[in-house]
Amino acid sequence: MKMRYLLAALVLVSVVVVLSSCGKKEEPKTETPVPPVAKAAPTPSAPTEVPKGSGQTIGVSLLTKTHVFYQDMEVAMQEEAAKLGYKLNVMSAEFDANTQNSQVDNFIVQKVAAIILCPADSASVGGAVKKANAAGIPVFTADISAKEGDIVCHIASDNKRGGELAAELIAKAVNGKGKVLVIDHPAVESVQARTAGFDEVMKKYPDIKVIKQPAEGQRAKAREVTENMLSANPDLKGIFGINDDSALGALAACRAHKGAAKIVIIGFDGTPEARKEIAAGGQLLADVVQHPKDIATTTIDTIARYLAKQEVPKAIPVPVDVLDKAAIAKEEGK
Repeated sequence: MKMRYLLAALVLVSVVVVLSSCGKKEEPKTETPVPPVAKAAPTPSAPTEVPKGSGQTIGVSLLTKTHVFYQDMEVAMQEEAAKLGYKLNVMSAEFDANTQNSQVDNFIVQKVAAIILCPADSASVGGAVKKANAAGIPVFTADISAKEGDIVCHIASDNKRGGELAAELIAKAVNGKGKVLVIDHPAVESVQARTAGFDEVMKKYPDIKVIKQPAEGQRAKAREVTENMLSANPDLKGIFGINDDSALGALAACRAHKGAAKIVIIGFDGTPEARKEIAAGGQLLADVVQHPKDIATTTIDTIARYLAKQEVPKAIPVPVDVLDKAAIAKEEGK
């Protein structure tokens, strides 16, 4: 019996040892595990590719369709919108603030994705902007800004710099003395910026007397204003037209007025007709050149980015240049 108990005990001990040995896992080495190498995050940068739309409509109210500047803008807007997958509903205020306000009302009823305004009146357009704000439609201004309401982004020429360049050109042309007429359009913010730059530079020329007369940016009115000023100021030495229609209207008046052939004229825009006059070396001495197609394309691209939930700046200035006879000859390789 004792022998039987002893054998049983030995068997039990052997089983325990075997089971203990089978259940025991090998201890891991004490080396610290190396984590996987993380990929470096891409450096944030401004998006280069403009996001595409999906057929949304953008309402556009231009100041006018009679000026080459706005005709060029419309063409470039249509081209860029088509490329990005947007439709445009382009209207024209033809210098009338009430017409423009009605156009904005129509855009709101149509529930457009965004609105582009080239205000006929920078102050009074604020009511229309606020209506669009209340309807949840983002508003962008191109070329001319609005003084009231929430504007997502304003895209325009660097108009203050343009006015400064025009002042330097005309001051040099009149040898720093004499009377200079500015054919103005004070209801429009972009022109206010131009004349502000012009006035700032003129502080350096105390012997130049500046006279301002409004003509609403229209050629016929600019000619009439110039004719009246030539009669009242036979000693006029220079004219700054705040756009090319103003400058060309002034040029027509000078050509029809005896004794006005030596008056120098500076324009603003760089339209084909103005370029031709400048290249001929006549009274239209030079232009401050805007780039309406760049303004238009940038405006559409900015809207596309905004609708794609990307951040956009509050203002985008587009550079201006000086165009004179020498610059045209250089461009044409002469």
